[in-house]
Amino acid sequence: MSNAPISADSHIVEPPGCYVDHIDPKWRDVAPRVEKNAKGVDAYVIDGLANPIPIGLLAAAGIPSSGLIEARRHSFDQINRAAFDPNARIAVQDEDGIGGEMIFASIGMVLCAHRDYAYKTACMAAYNRWLADFCAQQPKRLFGLAQTSVESVDQTIKDMEIAKSMGLVGMMMTGTPQHEDYDHPDYDSVWQAAVDLDLPLCFHILTSNDYDVASTFKPPRGHMANGFMNIIRGVQDILGVFVFGGVLERFPQLKLVVAEGDAGWVPHWCYRADHVAERMALGLDRLSKTPSEYVRDHIRFTFQDDKTAYRDPEIVDSGCLMWASDFPHTDSTYPHSQQTIESQTTHLTEAQRTKITRGNLVETFKLAV
Repeated sequence: MSNAPISADSHIVEPPGCYVDHIDPKWRDVAPRVEKNAKGVDAYVIDGLANPIPIGLLAAAGIPSSGLIEARRHSFDQINRAAFDPNARIAVQDEDGIGGEMIFASIGMVLCAHRDYAYKTACMAAYNRWLADFCAQQPKRLFGLAQTSVESVDQTIKDMEIAKSMGLVGMMMTGTPQHEDYDHPDYDSVWQAAVDLDLPLCFHILTSNDYDVASTFKPPRGHMANGFMNIIRGVQDILGVFVFGGVLERFPQLKLVVAEGDAGWVPHWCYRADHVAERMALGLDRLSKTPSEYVRDHIRFTFQDDKTAYRDPEIVDSGCLMWASDFPHTDSTYPHSQQTIESQTTHLTEAQRTKITRGNLVETFKLAV
């Protein structure tokens, strides 16, 4: 499978012992844990959050739309074992024609918007310990992204150093730090650490306080579907913080990944950002490049089923695009990833297709595949 696609954004469903078995003992009594909810379904209970998270909601890949309501009532003994078992995961990769996956958290996405940063730090450290072992069992096919709550500058750098020592290949950042915002100079030492450690920083949808998982189900206006339409707003805001805030000007080797936010909108965002920088925004004269150049040089975007992402020749050839399967989540292309890629890339050359489905990811993370 030397040229097989590698998913730039896949997930696990944290098993029942992920947090309680790996967390600092002083946090064990309040660690995220699996209990039966009122409907008798396995659900994650998180201290400080009112609503338990049904496991089936996180593992509906390959289930037809007509079966999704029933799938939400599935417990651990009913979901695909590949959601938490590394050997079963390889069998699913082979079935789907996939050569490897970048692993993001699932429960950890919800934790990103938790208001207690010390609690998040403890939970994410536990998850990182579990994830390192999960990936180590299939080191050529499973590549883990550590989590950090960005509780403080020093704690974030410590999390990065530990992640690197454990063999994890990047950092899944929370969308909203506790102190200031990411364009504040206090974070310059974090960006330098990321460069020195060669750890790309990943911002996944639904991990900001204002655009979290709960907001998807409760949009401020209109039908509930509006919540899903708003999903990419949070990562677009983060993109703007780094570009307009001069972070990428100051750290020309910093690598960022915007995960699961689609990519068809990127050419328009770049066009509009360049226009704003030229015509309307004061204080951007300190930037030596146009916003679109920073995006091209620093940012990578993952997407799974977005045929609009392949339409713009400039972005296709820029190195910015990284295909993903999103397994085992509901939006996954599994078990039809090959068909999805083929149907959406018929106009591309084989070299272009290989870069988007594999090469750009391997280069960005220097994966040992």
